[in-house]
Amino acid sequence: MISFIEIFRIAIRALRRNKTRSFLTTLGIIIGVGAVIAAFAVGEGANKVIDEQIASFGTNSVTVMRERNAQSTGDNAKFLTEDDAKAIAENVSGVEAVAPTVSTSVQAIYGNTNWATQVYGSTPEYPDVQGYTIDRGRNISDSDQRMGNKVAVIGKTVADKLFGRESPLGKSIRLSKVPFTVIGVFATKGQSTGGFMDQDDLILVPLKTAQSRLVRYNNSPGRVGNIQVKGVSMESLAYITSEITMLLRERHKIRPGEADDFAVRSLSQMLEARRKTTSVTSMLLASIAVISLVVGGIGIMNIMLVSVTERTREIGIRMAVGAKAINIRLQFLIESVTLSVIGGVLGICVGVAAGYSLAGITQAPPIFSASSILLAFIFSAAVGIGFGYYPAAKASLLNPIDALKYE
Repeated sequence: MISFIEIFRIAIRALRRNKTRSFLTTLGIIIGVGAVIAAFAVGEGANKVIDEQIASFGTNSVTVMRERNAQSTGDNAKFLTEDDAKAIAENVSGVEAVAPTVSTSVQAIYGNTNWATQVYGSTPEYPDVQGYTIDRGRNISDSDQRMGNKVAVIGKTVADKLFGRESPLGKSIRLSKVPFTVIGVFATKGQSTGGFMDQDDLILVPLKTAQSRLVRYNNSPGRVGNIQVKGVSMESLAYITSEITMLLRERHKIRPGEADDFAVRSLSQMLEARRKTTSVTSMLLASIAVISLVVGGIGIMNIMLVSVTERTREIGIRMAVGAKAINIRLQFLIESVTLSVIGGVLGICVGVAAGYSLAGITQAPPIFSASSILLAFIFSAAVGIGFGYYPAAKASLLNPIDALKYE
């Protein structure tokens, strides 16, 4: 009886005789395995980015904003106001902090240096709601808010751009030609994950000051751009969202059946929806990759059937000198599995390279897990066994006499 090692050597020699055909046969497996690994790696990387974004912005906050399709009639009820924010703080349970906010883009000027940035007018609760902490100096106070003091807390990017190594505390900067005294600097928060936004490029001023000096809504006293609400926990957000919706519908005198003139959005919900979209896209790509593997398997089966036909006389000779059906079956099955395994190994290399290449487009570093690589490798070997078994069985069932007569 021929040993397994000898059968393996015969199978390898057969593949080496047709190197080009063997490589082209494995191409479908290479593409399929590479696509599976790249799809899962990019998907996991994108999900990690989204998780970090959720952690960066805070998972237990919601934003109340005016609906863009709401009709502007000049009536304050059609806009969000400070009174709406106070009503939310007083009447909605589960709320930890509320920060009515207005914002505008300005040119911040210090001496001969200027920097385009975003100014937020809000209350002392704003840093807590948005997850900022004070590094130097102090936060705006209730007194600053009531008196409309022209004071500002700046982000590190603004501090670096305007002051360099100089301490900004106590210095005067101009925002839309209005002088403000810097009373504090926020601790570094860094770029949002993926580099979509510099979270340190901002200036916070008292809401009353912003409304009177920087952002003026004609005939709309007390109007704000949005209301930031922090819940006591992630689990409270659904209840808070529902309660805010009912409260504002009542305050804005919206009749049953009429559309809201505001929207309540949870950042974590929006990012989670994005994560689901990313997961669906990854699964779609993985499905396409699996189809590529199946097509590659069909290619292997087709080539192996051709190989059986070309080597019919060789099979007859081997049977005539004592080879058994199981030896013939093993030889062709080993050839098929070897093609798949080689394709799987090359596919892993292609998948890793493709993952890093796609990272430049998705702005999310790929995450390669051992489980996904092992799964793709096992699947490629399974394709070799599954699609190689029929040609191997067909070869082993040949009649030795008929095979010897084959020309």
